[in-house]
Amino acid sequence: MKILQQAMRMPMRVMAAMVGCLVLAACVTSTPYGPADRTGFGYSDQKIDSNRFRVTFRGNSSTDRETVENFLLFRAAELTVQNGFDHFIVVENDTEARSYFRSLYGPSYAGGFSPFYGRYGFRRRFGAFPYYPYGFGFGPGFGPGFYGANEVRETTQYTAIAFISLHQGTKPSDEPAAFSAREVLENLRPLIVEAE
Repeated sequence: MKILQQAMRMPMRVMAAMVGCLVLAACVTSTPYGPADRTGFGYSDQKIDSNRFRVTFRGNSSTDRETVENFLLFRAAELTVQNGFDHFIVVENDTEARSYFRSLYGPSYAGGFSPFYGRYGFRRRFGAFPYYPYGFGFGPGFGPGFYGANEVRETTQYTAIAFISLHQGTKPSDEPAAFSAREVLENLRPLIVEAE
């Protein structure tokens, strides 16, 4: 109760700063097309041999699955042209979905600690049962206030991975996993949002 009374006397400028942080956190935008940054979001590629690459695109929680897969194909087409080839074949590919769950119950106190219990964990593709921790959370909370009962938040991040082989000449018509690099670049370019 004493901590709650202290939180009620918190200066307005501190509360305004915390509200600003929450607003910024709510305005997270989709991962732009570009090389992976320090957070790991974006594309990365690894040359395996003279005409084989592993390509990855990892999106944040605001990037949908279709965008992640389109950006991966676009990067594969870029690599093909940059290395002097005409088409690429997707030898193997997968899109992973990691879902994080979080639920909190109880009061939170600004600038202090808050008792909590709830559910934390993640599901990778089809697995992983969440676990249930109990205890105290420390750090600058936002409050005073109460979380609603049974409030569960789910966040999903998609990562697309492909192994590709690069080839010269026209793509084979009998190979459904073959893509003309220049056609992919032309068709997907309107969907590409690059980092500023």
